[in-house]
Amino acid sequence: MRAYEIQPREGFDALTLVDRPAPALGPTDVRVRVHAVSLNYRDLTIARGAAKRKAPVIPASDGAGEVIEVGAAVTRHKVGDRVAGSFFPRWIDGAMSEQAHAAALGGSHDGMLAEQVVLPEVAWVKLPARLSFEAAATLPCAGVTAYHALFEAAQLRPGDTVLVQGTGGVSIFGLQLARAAGARVIVTSSSAAKRDRAIALGADHVIDYKAEPAWGEAGRAWTGGRGADIVIEVGGPGTFDQSVAALRYGGTMSILGVLTGVRGEVNTYGIFHKGLRVAGIYVGSVAMFEGLIRALEARQIEPVIDRTFGFTEARAAYEHLASGQHFGKVVIRVS
Repeated sequence: MRAYEIQPREGFDALTLVDRPAPALGPTDVRVRVHAVSLNYRDLTIARGAAKRKAPVIPASDGAGEVIEVGAAVTRHKVGDRVAGSFFPRWIDGAMSEQAHAAALGGSHDGMLAEQVVLPEVAWVKLPARLSFEAAATLPCAGVTAYHALFEAAQLRPGDTVLVQGTGGVSIFGLQLARAAGARVIVTSSSAAKRDRAIALGADHVIDYKAEPAWGEAGRAWTGGRGADIVIEVGGPGTFDQSVAALRYGGTMSILGVLTGVRGEVNTYGIFHKGLRVAGIYVGSVAMFEGLIRALEARQIEPVIDRTFGFTEARAAYEHLASGQHFGKVVIRVS
């Protein structure tokens, strides 16, 4: 089969198209012909750090396709099923574990940017017939993360206010899911065109964070001074304090991104002063993925794809995501 490997090279030159044997199939495994893969910020960091790798790995955690072979003991799936793989194949339900964390796709374990992928049957989630493979490929990381941030780490209710940062994959899913649940949504973006698109997608209010550096205060002011119930925090230390400012007393910050780094000075006073809950979000379980599918179907939500690239254009897809010009998800069509 053809597959991409992240090899020990500098930058996106690490992304290398190779021929390698198709993976073996165990008795409880399912083999899938991958039709589409989507990219996440994590994929950029893995590629950029490739020079330090000791061994190649197939990148990308998110993919969808068609079952073409099942192991002798498989009961959950059959040949012809349309499925997507879970970011954490061993995190089925309940709390995250060290074992589940270690098995994340596209990092230490081979991921989805290949013509065929074999995973345990419990790691594959069945897809609604209405979703294309391209749309389904956007769900395993960004979609599940947004679902976890809103409905598992927090208890979003109709009438709540949610603030999402930017217009990347997680934030756009957060906007769509929150609006479908009856919440009001604030979106921050420095791009006028992206702010317009967010409004067209259902955002109730937008803020230019460059024109208004104190965007957290601006968001709270828009709520009449009460503050947002939930903030989906994707920036990290560089945006943390403004998220604290935006939140109401007793609100929840679902923190899941490191766009401004992983270390930095933050003001902890606001956390205990306002009684905030800061919840760390690292994608989610298979059960959360299945919950996301039910939520999408209940409101017929269509994932937002910014651009789709061909299989041989994978490096261009990485470069497009790295440019920051995208609105929603970047997808690679495999077959």
